[in-house]
Amino acid sequence: MASPNVPPPIMPPPRPHRSIAGPVILILMGVVFLLGTMGILEIHHIGWLFARFWPALLILWGVLRLIEYEQAKRYGQPARGIGVGGIFLIFFIVIFGLIATQASRVDWKSIGEHVQLGDDEDFNDIFGGSTFNYNGNLSHDWPSGADASHPASLHINDDHGAITVNVADDNQLKVSWRKKVRAEHQSDADTYNNKTAPTITVEDKVLTLNANTQAAGDHSVALDMDVYVPRNSDLVIISRRGGVTINGMNGSVDVTNHNGDVSLNDHTGNAVLNLESSSAHAQHVKGDISINGRANEVSLEDVDGAVHLNGEFQETTRLVRVSKTVSFHSSRTDMEFSRLDGRLDLDSSDLRADSLIGPMHLTTRSKDISLEALSGDLRLEDTNGSVEVGLNKPGNVQIDNRKGDVQVTIPPNTAVKIEARTHQGDIESDFEEIKVESKDNQATASGSIGSNGPRLAINADKGAIEIRKGSAVVAASPAPPIPPAVPGTPGKPAKALPAPKAKPVESEN
Repeated sequence: MASPNVPPPIMPPPRPHRSIAGPVILILMGVVFLLGTMGILEIHHIGWLFARFWPALLILWGVLRLIEYEQAKRYGQPARGIGVGGIFLIFFIVIFGLIATQASRVDWKSIGEHVQLGDDEDFNDIFGGSTFNYNGNLSHDWPSGADASHPASLHINDDHGAITVNVADDNQLKVSWRKKVRAEHQSDADTYNNKTAPTITVEDKVLTLNANTQAAGDHSVALDMDVYVPRNSDLVIISRRGGVTINGMNGSVDVTNHNGDVSLNDHTGNAVLNLESSSAHAQHVKGDISINGRANEVSLEDVDGAVHLNGEFQETTRLVRVSKTVSFHSSRTDMEFSRLDGRLDLDSSDLRADSLIGPMHLTTRSKDISLEALSGDLRLEDTNGSVEVGLNKPGNVQIDNRKGDVQVTIPPNTAVKIEARTHQGDIESDFEEIKVESKDNQATASGSIGSNGPRLAINADKGAIEIRKGSAVVAASPAPPIPPAVPGTPGKPAKALPAPKAKPVESEN
């Protein structure tokens, strides 16, 4: 009897081989990073290679997958799909590749000029590498024929580092410098140090001192310099990522500084400071000071000249004893007055000053204003803030305040003609001569104290007005004379002789 037909056993379909594309890509990336950790490739070079050539990883991936597909087709096997791991790896390469490419196109050096990263040790902790220190000296004869009537000038360029200028004890330019180089190895640091040697060039009566820190390219090089020049020299300084200090000079000064502090001490001559996210400090200056740009903290004291501030001032501005005109111009505040015998402090929300001499013009907004011992004419406009004005020897005064209170204090035996008006506020007066009337959310006051006095006009919107009696005002004591500076020597800054002590002035109640 014939046996029944038995169907052949069903063979399972061949399983596709695992793809080698992912492991090959990982091995290649691992080799590159291994070269970095072994010091054969620098870390920032690895980032540069990835930012430029990451699409080659996708090409390599595609080529390997194509080879695998052709092999599977040749042997009649199904090709394996990409899989979750492969999709994740491709996503990682594309996303981080695009980020790295965009980051490589950013001018990080320019950004670094506007961002303080802290000490070099902190920088090294973040980005790796070590700091290597170098130092040296330069000198050059001062141009012949230069004198007080025809001074020579020194131009200093330093992209990264502090600059200190002192008076020389002879007719020479002397420079003592200290350099910090960040690198992976000593040999690399030596190479960068040689490339960035500071130089002195001379053309006619202009000497140029170049720190040359940019010659190292993307590598971090900082050069601090102590510079000694004849007292009557003119200075032109361009500095980024470092402070500038000038002591005891008699010439004109023009400083451009980014992200640093500029200090001017015991100086005779005009000074122009062009700042970008920098601070400025000056004391005992015989000459005009102009500050332009975007400044952080500004502090000027004992200036025998005019002060001009024009730009944006992010933090506090302090002025103490300025003998000539003061002008201040920013996006929020416009101010000018003739002299400052006391002190003025200005920040984002307050303006406080005493012993101002007018005529004074002040227009601002969103500030509380307090002026004490004001003499001369005043034209004041404010919005969203309170105004307090203490008069000493007033001229014509006009105060307009929108959304804020106004208080004016008048000293005894002061003649003044008053006109005041407020909307949605009250008026209070300590003087019987002033007639106050209120009607329909408005109040007015008018009258004369004494005879033939200047005009005091006050207008307030949504605020109260107070007219108060004050006491006699004692004028601010004059600044003590500026002592002469003792010329410095290399390695030692200039010193000033001790100033005479000012005698105290008794105030009247």
